[in-house]
Amino acid sequence: MPTYEYRCRRCGHRFSEFQRMVDPPVKKCPKCASKNSVERLISGGAGLIFKGSGFYITDYKNKGTGAEKDKGSKPEKSGEKKGDD
Repeated sequence: MPTYEYRCRRCGHRFSEFQRMVDPPVKKCPKCASKNSVERLISGGAGLIFKGSGFYITDYKNKGTGAEKDKGSKPEKSGEKKGDD
């Protein structure tokens, strides 16, 4: 459920209201009690919030297709020698 920000045009009081998206906008100012003087403000939102113990570099690693993975270096066989032939 989003938090909406409101401002009273009469007294200038700003407040936030935690409500469902289908709820009608607030019409009455909680400070001066004037009706139909409250307007909903456009806000930037809360942004991205990370919660938890941490994040690992492998969490968002680019996972390519199997063909791309096979193009890389192949493991050596244990009987092969490296070096000059």
